Amino acid sequence: MLEGKHILLGVTGSIAAYKIASLASMLKKQKADVTVIMTQNATNFINPITFESLTGNKCLVDTFDRNFQFQVEHVSLAKQTDVVMVAPASANVIAKAAHGLADDMLTTTLLACQCPKIIAPAMNTRMFRNPIVQDNMKTLHSYGFEVIPPATGYLACGDTGEGKMPEPELLLEYLIRALQPKDMAGVKVLVTAGATREKIDPVRYISNHSTGKMGYAIARAAMRRGAEVTLVTGQASLAPPMDVHVVEILSAAQMADAVKSCAQDQDIIIKAAAVADYRPSHTAEEKIKKTDADFSIALERTEDILGFLGAHKREGQFLCGFSMETENMAENSFRKLEKKNLDLIVANNLKQQGAGFGVDTNIVTLISKEESIYLPIMKKEEVAEKLLDYIMAHRSDRANHP
Repeated sequence: MLEGKHILLGVTGSIAAYKIASLASMLKKQKADVTVIMTQNATNFINPITFESLTGNKCLVDTFDRNFQFQVEHVSLAKQTDVVMVAPASANVIAKAAHGLADDMLTTTLLACQCPKIIAPAMNTRMFRNPIVQDNMKTLHSYGFEVIPPATGYLACGDTGEGKMPEPELLLEYLIRALQPKDMAGVKVLVTAGATREKIDPVRYISNHSTGKMGYAIARAAMRRGAEVTLVTGQASLAPPMDVHVVEILSAAQMADAVKSCAQDQDIIIKAAAVADYRPSHTAEEKIKKTDADFSIALERTEDILGFLGAHKREGQFLCGFSMETENMAENSFRKLEKKNLDLIVANNLKQQGAGFGVDTNIVTLISKEESIYLPIMKKEEVAEKLLDYIMAHRSDRANHP
């Protein structure tokens, strides 16, 4: 996703500077070209050689370094940069950037950059809450900078509160989003994910092996492309994607209520959750005790959420379902597509290695009324991108050929 992208990291004088070594390493693994600029104060917290070893590029500190390249370095670097992130960003550098001051290599280059710019403040809580710092961040935001809210927790100074720099994994997510084309800006997307749980008694429940990885990948990909995303999620041991409205549910009935409450406002609905088809017809109020006799549970059907959505689909809405099969995948999936009035169904076979629950990859076939497109094994993040590409292309075709 970041291959061939030129990313500039600005590091200022903060104890959090050491975390950027991890971020630089992550970016290199994504095949990005990374350059680090440090303020002089930052070199007191981490050695420039660390960044040079991780990125393979010279770490810049001195504006007037005689590197014998016949170019004005801060200008040439600004021209080739696709996105710049200052992390950690001290109150001092935030103030300079907000008022156009350029007295070192970092602020000079930042002023020359015309690419997306991201700031990750990191400082003492009292400093962060100071009205002057707050005004400076608002000024940066008004100039098009994205300002990442700091985390809350125990700070190096001993205080507890706002001011911690977010972890490198979250910073990476901001960089990826900044570089994604925003072809879904203004589009409302509803994604369901994870497994539902149907209570038998206060201790036991009926569920399935879904981890939510596919649905979360779709929600994250849509968010990165500028969509307004709502994620209705059952059980999933995953951190929710940033800047996504998350609705947590437990049962199929709760998922049905959550989905129906917002479905009519959505432009695209992607039902990737593994919803229980049956639930106990009676839930015991107390734990059911083990006996020597055989035991059975009477079941009843849960509501067909996808069927409801298909029956109430508004004009212009794109409805996509998922179908996990163990036999006759194409036939069963196409039947489901027609029966539930879907525009697209994503089908896979649980018996194929590398597909299904709990793995990071998938092997799917995109099935519509007109065609079937087979996608070989790939990461679920890649499947999500391919799926959104298909949906956006076919929404555009519909608009052009109603």
